Amino acid sequence: MPYAAYVFDAYGTLFDVHAAVRHHAGDVGPEYQRFSELWRAKQLEYSWTRALMGAYRDFWQLTEEALDYTFQRIPEVDRSLRAKLLDAYWKLDCYPEVPAVLRSLKARGARVAILSNGAPAMLKSAVDNAALDTVIDDIFSVDALRTYKTAPAVYDVVTTSYRLYPGSVSFQSSNRWDVAGATKFGFRTVWINRTGMPDEYADLGPSLILPTLEALE
Repeated sequence: MPYAAYVFDAYGTLFDVHAAVRHHAGDVGPEYQRFSELWRAKQLEYSWTRALMGAYRDFWQLTEEALDYTFQRIPEVDRSLRAKLLDAYWKLDCYPEVPAVLRSLKARGARVAILSNGAPAMLKSAVDNAALDTVIDDIFSVDALRTYKTAPAVYDVVTTSYRLYPGSVSFQSSNRWDVAGATKFGFRTVWINRTGMPDEYADLGPSLILPTLEALE
């Protein structure tokens, strides 16, 4: 095995963050894509600003607050959908290739783990819903540290727990900012660029860029 552990970001990498709104697109209406994108953008923004302020709230609280903001910004969407959308977020679809890729890595003897901003209960629900509980060895949440990526201490959770040097860990994320943080920490990084976004953080480039997880080695 080239790497002792393969560690995955959860949201956007293993699980489709836009599935919650997409499953209710008919009720949300023609603005469903914009609605979903804004919800995700504010969720991330809140995590970064609270990490910088040292004013932690767990990711589920931020998800709720971001949704409430989105309803205010796009008032034509019926606010009575709030409970349905939040419930759907606990059961996000995983991307089609994910189960086979994780099983293959595990069969080759690697540790397979999640390192996520998500709250523990959120992550467990997503993993169980996708039937990935038998292939994922560990779920590492920032909740134990009460801060968010890209704080170096978050990535250090993996190396400390597994007693590995950073270079022995392959870290996969669809979030370019997350890849930058993990690269700075010393992980081998793979950017899963599912939507063909332009590159950024030129001084903190990934080791590999893939459109999906299928070609991961």
